[in-house]
Amino acid sequence: MKKIFLLTLIAFIGVNSSFSQVLSNKQNQYTEADSLRGTLSAERAYDVLKYHLQVQIDPEERFISGFNTITFKAEAVLPIMQIDLFENMRIDSIMHGNDKLGYNRKFNAVFVELKESLKPETTDSIQVFYSGNPIVAKNAPWDGGFVFKKDEEGNPWIAVAVQGTGASLWYPNKDHQSDEPEEALIEIAVPSGLTNVSNGRLIGKTELQNGYTRWSYKVNNPINNYDIVFNIANYVHFQDSYKDLDLDFFVLPYNLEKAKKQFAEVKPMMECFYEKFGEYPFKEDGYKLVETPYLGMEHQSAVAYGNYYKMGYLGRDLSGTGIGLRWDFIIIHESGHEWFGNSITANDIADMWIHEGFTTYSEAVYIECRWGKEDALKYLEGLRKNISNQAPIIGDYGVNSEGSGDMYPKGANLLNTIRSIYDNDELWWKTLKDYTLTFKHQTIDTKTVEDFFNAATATDLQPIFDQYLRYSAIPVLELKETGERISYRWKTDITNFKMPVDVIINNKEIRLTPSNTWTEFSKGVKDLNDIKIIEKEFYIETELVK
Repeated sequence: MKKIFLLTLIAFIGVNSSFSQVLSNKQNQYTEADSLRGTLSAERAYDVLKYHLQVQIDPEERFISGFNTITFKAEAVLPIMQIDLFENMRIDSIMHGNDKLGYNRKFNAVFVELKESLKPETTDSIQVFYSGNPIVAKNAPWDGGFVFKKDEEGNPWIAVAVQGTGASLWYPNKDHQSDEPEEALIEIAVPSGLTNVSNGRLIGKTELQNGYTRWSYKVNNPINNYDIVFNIANYVHFQDSYKDLDLDFFVLPYNLEKAKKQFAEVKPMMECFYEKFGEYPFKEDGYKLVETPYLGMEHQSAVAYGNYYKMGYLGRDLSGTGIGLRWDFIIIHESGHEWFGNSITANDIADMWIHEGFTTYSEAVYIECRWGKEDALKYLEGLRKNISNQAPIIGDYGVNSEGSGDMYPKGANLLNTIRSIYDNDELWWKTLKDYTLTFKHQTIDTKTVEDFFNAATATDLQPIFDQYLRYSAIPVLELKETGERISYRWKTDITNFKMPVDVIINNKEIRLTPSNTWTEFSKGVKDLNDIKIIEKEFYIETELVK
């Protein structure tokens, strides 16, 4: 049975483009390298304000070279600062003004020795010059790295995807999700004749007289390190708009007509997400959908698309209900991340359910906007077949460890369960939109999420969050028949667990509030067949106890 669960999970991971590349890295032993990446040490006591990344990419040699200027504010006395760059990449020099700084490397961490300790609140910058052959992904986006391909006409088609693996795979930065630059200037030089598409707005294009053209993009919003990307190809461009939001599309020339048809789904998606989540959170940078040589990724304002212009997920339905074949999975899921993951970001990747649970739920939200609540509930219920319940959703903190891949379908079903507990759709939609607006462009943790949704309802949600997020098992509603009496209770890891659940008895819907103590049904229940659990609204198990 365990092998079946594992194979099911692997199959689901294999068909879900957004499963991060360090999925299920939870373990009992962690290395010093894990701690250096995951811990906010004294050497990381600074706030990144801006990145200015300027890189030239040589497709033939698979070689990159350039610099990143890191502008930051010291948060404490800072004699040494840690930046991150994979150890296979060479550091050519680190400059502070005209001074060349010394440094030491340990694994993928680089400890920069400042000439003088910086005082708290001091704003400064260093410039890191580097070069090398970055890691090439074997199967992007599930393992991080560069993708070097050719399109059908023989032109270079190059991209990068590093969620989970880390942006320091290809450029120096403070590689921790808790710290995002407030803005970024991304300048990528590529062989002339090709186009580069990066995040934000194109602000310039410079011929370098060496056979390369530099494409300069400005990001005017906070951005995750792993979202900063390039996409290089012989692209053609077409555009549209939704309200005052620019919609820009970059595709390979021979796919132009297919793209115009398929990408029409962006506008009804935006209409739905604007209503339920609020306006697009990066309006200043515009929305781009970019055809990529891998399946997809939520790169902020430059969403990666590689679903081959098919409905569902590569023509398949992850829910097994048929509902997932009505829409393009990659467009909806990866764009949903603009609100959940890009705008609202988890401080530590242990809390990545904040990204993935909410974004998977956004798929059901889109279904509800288009085809109604019943289909949305059916879709969510169908996703449950992909849940293993073998490990907690939340990972270990401070060691660059994600939790279980269940964070996708289980996280979405947890949110649907909370909606059902609210038992008030007007309140639910208001709370969800308030959440996206309250924490827009912020990094947060699970407690922040729990407290926010808990404050909106009289039911204490904390034990519920604890059971679904911090334990592998879901609540089991036990039913027991003793003579003419029928009793019920919750079986959970959490003690003093109370959660409402709706049931139908004699064709009438009623709400029970079981605890961990046996409670007898009131009159009207003669045997267990009189009780029907509304399972589509509550992700639980039921068990008959003799």
